[in-house]
Amino acid sequence: MSHLRPAAAATLALILCACATPLPQPDATRSTPAGWHAPLPHNGSIDDLSRWWRLQGDPLLAQLIESAQSNSPSIASAAARIAQARAQRTAAGAALLPSVDAAASAVRSSQQSVMPMGTTTQAALQASWEIDLFGARRAERRAADARLEGAQAGWHAARVSVAAETANRYYALRACEQLLSVARRDAASRADTARLTGLSAQAGFQAPATADLARASAAQASARATEQRAQCDFDIKALVALTAIAEPELRTRLAATPASVPPALGFNVLPARLLAQRPDVFAAERAVAAASADVGGAQAQRYPRLALQGSIGAGNFRAGGTDTTADTWSIGPLALTVPVFDGGRRRANVEAAQARYQEAVSSYHATARQAVREVEETLVTLASTDARAADAQLALAGYRIAFVAAEDRYRNGLGSLIELEDARRTLLAAENAVIALARERSSAWVGLYRAAGGGWNSTAPAPQ
Repeated sequence: MSHLRPAAAATLALILCACATPLPQPDATRSTPAGWHAPLPHNGSIDDLSRWWRLQGDPLLAQLIESAQSNSPSIASAAARIAQARAQRTAAGAALLPSVDAAASAVRSSQQSVMPMGTTTQAALQASWEIDLFGARRAERRAADARLEGAQAGWHAARVSVAAETANRYYALRACEQLLSVARRDAASRADTARLTGLSAQAGFQAPATADLARASAAQASARATEQRAQCDFDIKALVALTAIAEPELRTRLAATPASVPPALGFNVLPARLLAQRPDVFAAERAVAAASADVGGAQAQRYPRLALQGSIGAGNFRAGGTDTTADTWSIGPLALTVPVFDGGRRRANVEAAQARYQEAVSSYHATARQAVREVEETLVTLASTDARAADAQLALAGYRIAFVAAEDRYRNGLGSLIELEDARRTLLAAENAVIALARERSSAWVGLYRAAGGGWNSTAPAPQ
C-alpha cells in the first residue's frame, strides 16, 4: 500500500491547486432603463397582462388566439427543442454518475494439449466512473440546465409571438371590414349621383360630360370597393392559416361578431421589470450562463483526469461432465491521465469557448436594448394616436357636414358635380383616416403587449 501514497498525494495536490476561473455574468439591471422617456398611456396593472386578450371583451379574439397557439408549428418546434434540451440535461447529469454494464458470454473450445473440449459461460457486471476532479462534468450539467431554461423561455416567446401575430391579423381584418363598409357606402352614393346626373343630362339640364364624369366616379368607387373586398379575403385566409380553422367556420364566426377595432383596455410597463418579463431576454441571459459553463468545462479538460473501473462476474467451465466454478471480481485500475502534448488543441478549445461567451454577452445586450427600443417606440405610437384621435373625429364631423351641404346644393342645382366630388373625396379620406388611426392604435397595443413579454415570468410552466 505504500506505493499508492505518492500517487494519492499528487492527486490531492492537483485538486487543491487547479480551479476554473468563474466568468462574470451580464447584469440585467444595467440594461434596464431608470424610466421611460415616452409618456405612459395607461396606469393599469401588469399583473393581468397574461390574460389581456380575455379582458378585451371580444371572445372571438381569445378563441382565435387559443386555436393559433394550439396549432402553431413554431410553438410545436419550440416544444421539441425543450424535449431535446431536457434529454441533454439528463445525459449531462448521468455523466456525473458511475456507469454499469451487464455482459454475458458462452464459448465452446478445445485445447487438446492443455485440457479437453469444454464450454465456458460467464456473466458479469462492469462498472466505470470518471471522477469529476475539476468540474468538467458539472460544468456540462450547468450548461445543460441553462439551455433547458432558455428553451423553455423560447417556448413562451413563441406563444407570445403567435398571439400577437394572430391579434394583429384579426384587427387588420376588422379594420378592413370597416374600410369595406365605407367603400360600399361611397360606391352606392356615387352610383346614385351618377343615376340622377344621367337623368338630368337626358332632360337637357346637365351637359353630357358631367354625366360621364359622374359615371366615371361611380365606376372608380365600385373598383375601390372590390379591391377592398379582396384585401379582406386575404386577411381571412391568413387567419385560416394561423388558426387552422376551416374557412367556412371562420367566416360564420366573424359574421356573428360585429366588426370593430378594439382594444380599449391598457396596461402599464414598469422599467424595473421589463427584462425580467421578456422570455427572449431571459433566454439570451441563459445562453450567456451556458456559454460561461462551457468555458469552465473547456478549461477543466486541460487538467488531469481520474477514472476508476471494476467488475464482478460469475463463470462456469464444464468439460467431461465436470463443472468448475470461475467467479471473478476486480477493482481497478485507478487511472490518472495527465495531458502532456496535444498540439494546442485544448487551449484552442478554451479560446473558442471564451469567444462564444463574448458573443453570447453581446447578443444578450443587443436583445436587451432592442427590448427597450420596442417599448419606447410603441409608447410613442400610443401617445401619438391618442393625441390625434380627437382631431381626427373633429375633422370627420366637419367634412361630413360639408359633404351633406355640397350634396344638397348639387341636388338643388346650386352646386357643381366637381364641388360635390371634391367634398365626397375629402369625406372618404377622413373616414378612412379615423379607421386607420384606430387600427394603428390597436397595433401599438399589441406591440406593447409583445414588447412587455406577454406577462411571462421565469416561473411560468413549460410543456412536459
